[in-house]
Amino acid sequence: MNEISHGITHRRVLKIAIPIVLANATVPLIGVVDTGVVGQIGLAAPIGAVGIGAIILSAVYWIFGFLRMGTTGLASQAYGAGHTGEVAALLTRSLIIGLAGGFAVITLQAPLFFMGFQLSPASEEVEALAREYMAIRVWSAPAIISTYGITGWLIAKERTAAVFALQFLMNFINVILDLLFVIDFGWGVEGVAWASFLAECCGFIFGLWLCRDVLWTKTWRDWPLVFDRGRLVLMASVNRDILIRSIIIQMTFVMFLFVGSDFSDVTLAANQILLQFLYVTSYALDGFAFSAEALVGQAFGARNLKKLRRGAVLSSYWGFVLTFILSAGFALFGEELVALMAKSEEVRIEAAEYLGWMVLAPFTGVAAWMLDGVFIGATRARDMRNMMALSFLIYILALVILVPLMQNHGLWLALLISFIARAASLAIRYPALEAAVSTKEC
Repeated sequence: MNEISHGITHRRVLKIAIPIVLANATVPLIGVVDTGVVGQIGLAAPIGAVGIGAIILSAVYWIFGFLRMGTTGLASQAYGAGHTGEVAALLTRSLIIGLAGGFAVITLQAPLFFMGFQLSPASEEVEALAREYMAIRVWSAPAIISTYGITGWLIAKERTAAVFALQFLMNFINVILDLLFVIDFGWGVEGVAWASFLAECCGFIFGLWLCRDVLWTKTWRDWPLVFDRGRLVLMASVNRDILIRSIIIQMTFVMFLFVGSDFSDVTLAANQILLQFLYVTSYALDGFAFSAEALVGQAFGARNLKKLRRGAVLSSYWGFVLTFILSAGFALFGEELVALMAKSEEVRIEAAEYLGWMVLAPFTGVAAWMLDGVFIGATRARDMRNMMALSFLIYILALVILVPLMQNHGLWLALLISFIARAASLAIRYPALEAAVSTKEC
């Protein structure tokens, strides 16, 4: 008996969400360990090289984030509909896309790295070390991008404990090899790169092992089904719209940083610190958004409107519970958290002035994050793309009006307005999503 036959309960939602929350909690650990280990060298250049190199590679890999979301939506629907052959075929397609995308990154590494350094210029010494770092790590691109597809596929089947195990294994291997290669062997920046390379390759292999129930059968290589034109076109369409939507989200934060750069260095530093509160909120709520993706997708595939609504409501319920906890935590301990991240007294004072926006941010953003999960599960990617574009236009208008009137307060208010606009516009499209349950229009 699989999870589909079970009722949608609070326990089931938490079973999906909690491992994702724990997995996301380990993500910042890698950057901390990489920086701390390379910092033992005693020079500034290696720290900067690892930081810039990791940022450029992360930006490149981020382009393929659509693979995780698109795979979750499509696979959860196939799983809910009982189409086991299509579930297996989706894993194969995601692996093909991931491997092809990874080899494309390797092939195009020279122009990609050149553009990265144009956007993030550094000294000759730092750039040279960063190139050494990236020249090693880039070879794991097929592994890391393919792992996005594996992760999305596992989430669709509610196997989030496996996702946590995968993330934990990669982080554990990375930490151990960091210490071995850099501290014991003295390999410096190259040691950090080799540690990440091997950790990512091991993660991919472990991910394949987690999918062994399908890969040890013939279903994953049903090539006529894998390369079915209609299904390929649908997957390409969904992934394209998710990519465009994600680019617009990035543009929102780039615009935030661009406008914020016109203020003083102290204000800019305070904004950077406060943005970490938003990232924490996003990572935490991902667990319940992913729960909505899986449960809504399965209900959509099964054409069960009652379960779709219940999956959306229960996932959102726990998302709002977590939102209250986060906001209360920011209100009670926000100044102490800022103090941990900034030694400068003037930066602390400046950040404290805008801390109220961080208390409000989870409440203004939770509906948008949860509806994202609902729409991804239903593969209503076109709606997500269009509503994101609309909310971005509202955001630009809010910037034009509010920043001259309220300065940095106006900048933060405009960002929160964009969250509300995104949620409201998706809510308007929600009835069409429910209508599609019976027609299966995407």
